[in-house]
Amino acid sequence: MKTKILIATAIVATVFFNSCTKENFTPATAVSASSIEDSYTETGLTVQKPITQKVDANIGGYLQALPAHYKDHPNKHYPLIIFLHGQGQLGDGSQTSLPKVANNAIPKLIADKTFPKNFSVNGVTYQFIVLSPQFKAWPQPSDINDMITYAINHYRIDVTRIYVCGLSMGGGGDWDYSWNYGKRVTAVVPISGASWPTTEKGQAIAKDDLAVWAFHNNDDPTVPSWYSKDYVKYINNSNPDIKAKLTIFQASGHNAWTKATDPNYKENNMNIYQWMLSYQKKR
Repeated sequence: MKTKILIATAIVATVFFNSCTKENFTPATAVSASSIEDSYTETGLTVQKPITQKVDANIGGYLQALPAHYKDHPNKHYPLIIFLHGQGQLGDGSQTSLPKVANNAIPKLIADKTFPKNFSVNGVTYQFIVLSPQFKAWPQPSDINDMITYAINHYRIDVTRIYVCGLSMGGGGDWDYSWNYGKRVTAVVPISGASWPTTEKGQAIAKDDLAVWAFHNNDDPTVPSWYSKDYVKYINNSNPDIKAKLTIFQASGHNAWTKATDPNYKENNMNIYQWMLSYQKKR
């Protein structure tokens, strides 16, 4: 009976996501401990490797990072982080080009073996699947959406826990994805995001009830910090159910991502990963 229930659940989830449009998704809510299945404590490090695979015309490959014992838990569906790199890591997705994606932030933490094995939120232990696509040119919202669809079709993803994090160009992609497809994901973390803020974009993000935590250095000479400040202001002025969160580091330079993605950096006793996991889409 348990096997039949699991199979039925998987079929329902597949049909649900294959038929979803921007309007079908429900808002993110605070997570409860009872919402996770097959919780376990991981003992091995996250394993990252380059995958040369055409996802769409702008994505020729990606870095795949899976929990060490992913294959040992065939019924478990994992939270997903889609990481969006900066302009300096553009490439064709080949085996020689993909390592550039691990130069910064989350893929670098995984490569350096400093990415935590487990994350605990509300008494539940989680592990992430992290997929980091390499873009040939500036990513469009449709490219990011294609990567998410690919992930759902090829990995065991908890579709109620899909998160997007990006830096600089990728942070701009994060913002642009949010106001185009915000209902599809649970939370976003744009860092030093290169996207022009407008009232209309803020309103679009606000109505999709998307959890947002933006980061920026105050004296960023490459992408001015008012981009993040205005985005958050426009979102919060639109009365979202989830107030957008903004952290401005009193620092110069463009690199706010090393600190923002550091698992040891916390606000309200949560790093960005625990903060992401504190939100879940309603089923």
